[in-house]
Amino acid sequence: MERFFKLSQSNTTVGIELSAGLTTFMAMAYIAFVNPQMMASAGMDQGAAFVATCLAAALACFFMGLYANWPVGLAPGMGLNAFFTYTIVGDMGYPWQTALGAVFIAGILFVILTVTRLREWMLVSIPWNLRIAMGAGIGLFVGMIGLKNGGLIVDHPATLLSLGNFRITETLLAALGFLIITGLATRRFPGAILLGILLVTLIGLSAGAVQYQGVVSAPPSIAPVLGQLDIGAALDVAMISAIASILFVNLFDTAGTLVGVATQAGLTKADGTIENLDRALKADSTSSVAGALVGCAPVTSYVESAAGVAAGGKTGLTACAVGVLFLAMIFFAPLAGMIPPFATAGALLYVALLMMSGMQHLTWSDPTELLPALLTIIMVPLSFSIANGIAAGFLSYVLLKVIAGKSSDVSAAAWVMALIFTARFAFV
Repeated sequence: MERFFKLSQSNTTVGIELSAGLTTFMAMAYIAFVNPQMMASAGMDQGAAFVATCLAAALACFFMGLYANWPVGLAPGMGLNAFFTYTIVGDMGYPWQTALGAVFIAGILFVILTVTRLREWMLVSIPWNLRIAMGAGIGLFVGMIGLKNGGLIVDHPATLLSLGNFRITETLLAALGFLIITGLATRRFPGAILLGILLVTLIGLSAGAVQYQGVVSAPPSIAPVLGQLDIGAALDVAMISAIASILFVNLFDTAGTLVGVATQAGLTKADGTIENLDRALKADSTSSVAGALVGCAPVTSYVESAAGVAAGGKTGLTACAVGVLFLAMIFFAPLAGMIPPFATAGALLYVALLMMSGMQHLTWSDPTELLPALLTIIMVPLSFSIANGIAAGFLSYVLLKVIAGKSSDVSAAAWVMALIFTARFAFV
């Protein structure tokens, strides 16, 4: 391990790396409970989706650790799993097998972008404010799902939405879960989200709102989701905008996360270049393809990896440790199946608020840059569609620039995206 991971060169030890891996795992393990619930809402078998989530995360972490030697954990992405379930399956009406096909195609395109200079062109060409807006809008969307799952907001015939009834045990526990998680996170408690979910489940169990199903068992079969993607059905004109949305959200999410974690881990060289960044991007993009094959929403690098880096993680041994822990997690399927939606509602809301933090970096001085970004942020949750929200952003961006006489500011990539979304609304 010393020679392979270059531990001495990175001024670290096996003990430090393993401890950092545990820290990262505790920070991101909540996805093993949240993602299967999302996938089940799309019609997938929840037990199989749980195994697929853990397996995809483990494989991705091993690839990142062994190939790129980076201390970054990967798993199915929050926001991308919501897009999978509520936009492609729920809004567009495609079966989950077709949605997996779309994830696979987007992953292949991501790999192509990564191994060519197209990746750099896309990262530079997409307007900065729209990049930020995608993450913030998806954050609001995830937050709405959490509020809905916890009964904190309910439908209303006159006002569309209304505050939930806190006399209902599940609603009260959902709110308590959010308070527990935010309180622990404020005090920088390791694994705050995971602990919050487990505590609310335990309280729900004692209150009779949760049925005990056990904690450890042999893993459920992954067969119901393994290799079930339908690539042919995903090669449909109506899916172009959905595939493009997956690709761009994953692209910018990954770039921001990897650069941020690399800087914190000291992987940035004196000339500004980042050690093994190309390998890290390849590991991330390839993981999305592998995730689709095992039956998962798009796999991406987790910003929670920063917790492990802060604990001393500097090499791929940290990522490999995370992978081992996700493999061990497969045997906790009864616990995952026992956790109710109201126990994960607070986690979704907390993660959503973190995803919106990028709004502070918006360019507030130029209306032609700001307004399309704000429209994107608003329309993603209100249209209950990530694709439609992103479409509103690109279309309004191009139109405002043309009206303001600044059409020369519109990049080729923005024009292409605007044309794709125009075609979708006009012909599909």
